[in-house]
Amino acid sequence: MSNNGIPKILRDFLSYHETIKGHSQETVDEYLLDMRTFFRFLKLDRGLVGDGTDFEDIDISDIDLEFVRTVTATEVYDFLSYLSRDRVKSKRSRCSEYGLSPATRARKLATIKSFYKYLTAKAKLITENPVKDLDAPKVPRSLPKYLTLDESKRLLESINTRNKARDYCIICIFLNCGLRISEIVGLNRSDVRGDNLRIHGKGGKERVVYLNDATSAALNDYLAVRDDIEADGEPALFLSNRRARMSREAVHAMVKKSLAAAGLDSEKYSAHKLRHTAATLMLQNGVDVRTLQEVLGHEHLNTTQIYTHVDSSELRTAALANPLAGFSPNKPTTEDGGHDDHDA
Repeated sequence: MSNNGIPKILRDFLSYHETIKGHSQETVDEYLLDMRTFFRFLKLDRGLVGDGTDFEDIDISDIDLEFVRTVTATEVYDFLSYLSRDRVKSKRSRCSEYGLSPATRARKLATIKSFYKYLTAKAKLITENPVKDLDAPKVPRSLPKYLTLDESKRLLESINTRNKARDYCIICIFLNCGLRISEIVGLNRSDVRGDNLRIHGKGGKERVVYLNDATSAALNDYLAVRDDIEADGEPALFLSNRRARMSREAVHAMVKKSLAAAGLDSEKYSAHKLRHTAATLMLQNGVDVRTLQEVLGHEHLNTTQIYTHVDSSELRTAALANPLAGFSPNKPTTEDGGHDDHDA
């Protein structure tokens, strides 16, 4: 959508997140889509749309300060209800499925809350925040799926693609360093610095990830191929067959193909699951959760702590440490003829 279709009040909000908060373009685009959906719903709900107008064609360019000032908490709850019942899950789906997940609804509410926090606390354009005390949808917390150590080795051993050195290096970085797919495709040749990589993370934050011997060897093997390619000044580390930066879609497809070649369920696992695998394997082998937070580039520790629930060894140890661990009501009497405490 061009700037002409975005109301000024929304443009200013998006600009604040991009220039002041330093959020990525991807994040800002998500904010735009969330607020556009919200404003379209409000216009439809308030009867400000002509009969027969398709939801996706509702114009929001006339949204102004007076409009957003009059939004009520009830309208926001109605919007969340609309998302849970009537909103199409995916435009790309062959069959229309309605009702967005609690996680998606919670994210959209977070965007609306951020918008009104900006208007009240930052821009100080309004005094009342209608969404300040709204509760977010409860999001079920599920444990991340990950490959076992043996499955990870099998995946690495099975890579035999046309671009074997490149693809092996990418998957090796996923499994050993736990990078996001956006971070891998965003790597430049200049980000390789001896035994470490300079990572451009979410929100424009940079961090350094150190390479173990296996990853260094894989990277050096790939660089021997990569540096022989005439890439016409292309700075990207990982190049496509067209000698341009690999896209996220290309990496996703390569990972899926490699998983299938290894006999692993490519529907169950994905590139992001390889990041989960790296985090889980590190935690299982002695890396503390705060160090893992730095490695993964998580802003908040509680994001990292979900991996502490994956490794069941400490939970098993805790269960065995309970003094009742060896107790059984069917134990025979003691040698001196006495009985167990439960008979007393």
